[in-house]
Amino acid sequence: MSRQSAFVALFLVLSLFVAMHSGRAQYFGRNKVQYEDFNFKVLSTEQFNVYFYPSEKELVFDSTILLERWLERLEQVFKVTLSDRQPVILYANHADFQQTNVISGLIPQGVGGVTEGMKRRMVIPLTGFYRENDHVLGHELVHAFHYDIMKRAKGDLRIANQLPTWFIEGMAEYLTLGHHAPLTSMWLRDAVLNDDVPTLEEVMRDQKYFPYRYGHAIWAFLTEKYGDEVVPGLFNAIIHNGYQKGMRTVLGIKTDSLSVLWKDKVVNHYTPQLQNRTRPDSLGKQLIAGKHLTNLSPVVSPDGKYLVYISNRSLFTMDFYLANAETGEVIKKLVSSGTDAHFDAIRFMNSIGSWSPDSRKFAFVVLRKGDNEIAVLDVESRNIERIIKLGQVSAITDLAWSPQGDEIIVAGTKGGQSDLYALTLKSEKLQQITDDKYAEIQPDWSADGNLLAFVTDRGEKTRLKELAFGSVNIAVYDFEKEQIKTISIAEGIKHINPQFYGNNELIFVSDPDGFSDIYRYSLEEDRFYRVTKIATGISGLTQLSPAISVARNNGDVVCSVFNRSSYTIHRIKHDQSRGEPFTFKENMYAQNTTFPQITDSEQLIVDSYLNTIPADVPQEGQFAIDPYNPSLELLYVGRPAIGVAVNRFGAALGGGVNMIFGDILGNHMLATAVQMNGGVKDIGGQVSYINRDNRFNWGAVVGHIPYRTGRVFSGLDTVTVDGDRVLARDLEMVRYRIFYDQLSLIAEYPLSRNRRFEVSSGYTRISYDIESERILTTLNGYYLGNRQSQLDAPAAINLWQSSIAYVGDYSFFGFTSPIRGSRYRFEVEPTFGSLRYLSVLADYRGYQFWRPFTLAFRMLHHGRYLRDAESDRLSPLTVSYETMVRGYDLGSFNLSKECRDVSNPYNCPELDRLLGSRLGVINLELRYPLLGTEQFGLLNFRYLPTDLVAFFDGGVAWTKYEEPVLKFKESSNERIPVFSTGLALRVNLFGYLVGQVYYAYPFQRPEQGAHFGFVIAPGW
Repeated sequence: MSRQSAFVALFLVLSLFVAMHSGRAQYFGRNKVQYEDFNFKVLSTEQFNVYFYPSEKELVFDSTILLERWLERLEQVFKVTLSDRQPVILYANHADFQQTNVISGLIPQGVGGVTEGMKRRMVIPLTGFYRENDHVLGHELVHAFHYDIMKRAKGDLRIANQLPTWFIEGMAEYLTLGHHAPLTSMWLRDAVLNDDVPTLEEVMRDQKYFPYRYGHAIWAFLTEKYGDEVVPGLFNAIIHNGYQKGMRTVLGIKTDSLSVLWKDKVVNHYTPQLQNRTRPDSLGKQLIAGKHLTNLSPVVSPDGKYLVYISNRSLFTMDFYLANAETGEVIKKLVSSGTDAHFDAIRFMNSIGSWSPDSRKFAFVVLRKGDNEIAVLDVESRNIERIIKLGQVSAITDLAWSPQGDEIIVAGTKGGQSDLYALTLKSEKLQQITDDKYAEIQPDWSADGNLLAFVTDRGEKTRLKELAFGSVNIAVYDFEKEQIKTISIAEGIKHINPQFYGNNELIFVSDPDGFSDIYRYSLEEDRFYRVTKIATGISGLTQLSPAISVARNNGDVVCSVFNRSSYTIHRIKHDQSRGEPFTFKENMYAQNTTFPQITDSEQLIVDSYLNTIPADVPQEGQFAIDPYNPSLELLYVGRPAIGVAVNRFGAALGGGVNMIFGDILGNHMLATAVQMNGGVKDIGGQVSYINRDNRFNWGAVVGHIPYRTGRVFSGLDTVTVDGDRVLARDLEMVRYRIFYDQLSLIAEYPLSRNRRFEVSSGYTRISYDIESERILTTLNGYYLGNRQSQLDAPAAINLWQSSIAYVGDYSFFGFTSPIRGSRYRFEVEPTFGSLRYLSVLADYRGYQFWRPFTLAFRMLHHGRYLRDAESDRLSPLTVSYETMVRGYDLGSFNLSKECRDVSNPYNCPELDRLLGSRLGVINLELRYPLLGTEQFGLLNFRYLPTDLVAFFDGGVAWTKYEEPVLKFKESSNERIPVFSTGLALRVNLFGYLVGQVYYAYPFQRPEQGAHFGFVIAPGW
């Protein structure tokens, strides 16, 4: 075979390899499921386009008024207005919000809203609380200003990735909350108490310093020192000059010196507040430790024996655990949201479950099929006995099981409006108790079942017609009288999590002196008692998170306590929960919740507008409402690139550009790309479209893509120049092109967040072009001429391919590889046309996590079957990839040394056994996090996370004509399996890619022996 024809053969094989792999969808990964079809409409104002669907209609008008208010306020701060209309997409609840296509990828429960940069779209779920909605709308509108200013200043939104999170999120918190900060104050008191006040640099790099809270405090400090005018000045300086230079230019001080001033301010402000208060670890009896853990929503059983709480002690998910309520010993994990087949997730943000009165069953809220539903668990067996769907009530926060055991009170939202409902367990019928725009959450029954306590924003300062909102109070609903009575220590402070003991006592959490503590209210005496006086706070994740539970039979209290940036769970005996009479002092609340102390807050823009409610409220008829008609708009343009290369042999042009179009809701996406690298023949392009308007996602890809390679051959020839025969250098350049023309349809149907079906069908034409250009020069380089010719090319290949795959992914990724759960892919792909064969793939991977170790295993089969499975026009399958069997990389073979069949120079069993039309692979790894975080890693070095891996790999390849010989031998001419073992270091390179250095001993390469290798790929 000539060198040119050999290269053509390789050329054909590579073209088939490209054809088979270019259209493959995402191999693994979890799914964003479009459970519901939202019929969006658009409410338009001069400055906003608000997208909503019919169930939200009652609240969308009020939300638009709040947006208009925030726009006017923020224009005062930034001294600019938005460059065009601001799009806002509203969802009725968080479960609907998690289905949005505006944001790619899965949205965690902790995300209460998001603003994306390309079209500046704000995407927000309504919560049922006007005050919370108002805060989130303002917070996200701050980010819209951020993106608008950056785009006008730089024209490139990538600058956003260079801004510290505390700077961006802290600014949004400060501009919407001002210097009044109960939750932020709790975090800072905790830092002072534990001598852990961070520098600005530490807040920027260490995740334990929550950037929202610390960023809020830093901005409050900056604006007290420099005034609110520092906000736009500092922001613009940093986006133009970078963080360090921008801070120094505007503030006139280096960041390390600023940190000293900031830390002194925090310590001096909060140290006096800690005097004569109980340290968190001294409160009652600590049941559940909290170092680096989040332990939330404790619920003690009515008999006081057991405790159910939510924790991330498994590292990856928030799960329910059962513990002994006397000793704190964890008995078992009750439910895991990561692997349970009944539902997608447990609702843990601002949510709490409820015990049955006999202490045998536990009801809690889950996310299932796009809605919140109620799961009822048998605690002893851990079996979920039933899941109850509540129809139009698609979002649920809290549950309260009645003392008689026949009903559950549900705090839920419908159309973004929060109300209370009574669920009859036998019939599963739902009766609405409240129906108004006030919020109602965290219900609890009196012992006799005649009274129901709950949290509401009813009160003197809440005037919904004026869209003015006070703080939350406790209300008591009398079933017999059908009356609601509100209870509060004072207006303007929080009252949450009421728990009855008997019929006449309420235990709850409040902050009348700025500290979140436990209080008791006697209905008979109409008097308040303070139970705790803690230095940090009785708290969950947010201001409204449930934090206490009372054992109905003995009155013991369990609570979650904030300490060292974590949450611990404590138990307070009934005789210690009587408390002391409490008298409210208004100045103490303001003093302990405001940071820093402002002498004249009226001079500050932010505090001034936060204390002012506009008198005029627009009428609903002033806003136009139209149906939503999707249209594609330009979202992104990749930086165009163009280049020209010229030499004495000719000119070549290269470059490319790509663009992405989409509609506002992200349901329709169109991507185009054009690439040129050489002449006209080398111009290629691709257009892809994806439709995600409902649960069945589908798309199409059309493309013409040229791939060009080349070889150069050099020789000597005799030519005639001016009648003389001279010796000339003959340089032949042969250019090989593959033209890959494709039309394919792809679709997927997700069964749940973890499982899906994928189907695809398409036509691929692979054609070839071979041209030769011969250039003649004298031996000293003088150009004599050139000659171009077209060479014979192989016949085109026409392929029709279809595939169907079943994919599951329950895995959780660590720093460099999955470390818990499982994932699998089973796929068949028939191919017709110029070649006919059937591809079969079965890939299963499991990860057993024994903290901190992970035992990982994989079993893989990939094979081609039927008529053309053995065609030499197909690239062979191989187990030699370093992601399959390490130590057998084809490029590492020394054929003269390792091919032992000296009788046939064209035969090398040591190499041939790695190639075939079918293969099987097994892998076993023991993974250990060497460098990582305090929670997960031997050494706390989060900047270059590294895993140490001990591995054992095995694989075998075979063909239809050569079956494998399953035996272990180091040397053989047969198709025996190959194995290797060794150690590897996987390193996460700054979050961009994962590299692996390994030292492998390949058992079936005794001449090669143990050697090092390197591959860029995450662990399987």
